[in-house]
Amino acid sequence: QVQLVESGGDLVQAGGSLRLSCVASGTIRSIDTMGWYRQAPGKQRELVAAIRSGNSTNYADSVKGRFTISRDNAKNTVYLQMNSLKPEDTAVYYCNYHRAFSTFDYWGQGTQVTVSS
Repeated sequence: QVQLVESGGDLVQAGGSLRLSCVASGTIRSIDTMGWYRQAPGKQRELVAAIRSGNSTNYADSVKGRFTISRDNAKNTVYLQMNSLKPEDTAVYYCNYHRAFSTFDYWGQGTQVTVSS
């Protein structure tokens, strides 16, 4: 089992920055993937960024060059640095933990990010 607790969501003006954090507890392995998804009202949940073993990363096209995902394995924490925020980034952001070589996924409770124009 894995428990995830997100923090860092807030109301920010367009062009501003936020850093989201997600602390994982339970059976944590560096080979597993951690990532961030988001869901805006009336839309499907979408992948924002993910980081795998060896620190390989991938990003949604809409956030490339603006968002950076990073991971501190010693703290079992994944971060999402979000710069140059846009109103369309407004959503609930969810932390995800994917168990390698399995279909197991764990989710946090979500943190609200609101970007005003």
